[in-house]
Amino acid sequence: MSRRFYEKDGNLDYLNGRTVAIIGYGSQGHAHALNLRDSGVDVVVSEAPGSPSWAKAEAAGLKVMTTAEAPRWAT
Repeated sequence: MSRRFYEKDGNLDYLNGRTVAIIGYGSQGHAHALNLRDSGVDVVVSEAPGSPSWAKAEAAGLKVMTTAEAPRWAT
């Protein structure tokens, strides 16, 4: 039988004071980035310069950078 996990099962304390880099802002990356940001985690997103997703991430208020730069910001 599968096990379900709920918000109470997670512990965001492991991410306190850290920055998470989300590589790509497509259907998955977009959901992860916004969920983490809304949970109080510092998030940066990587995208190809000039791509439509870069503009979407910026419009959502996220810090966006190239894939080469994003891991340097993550802790």
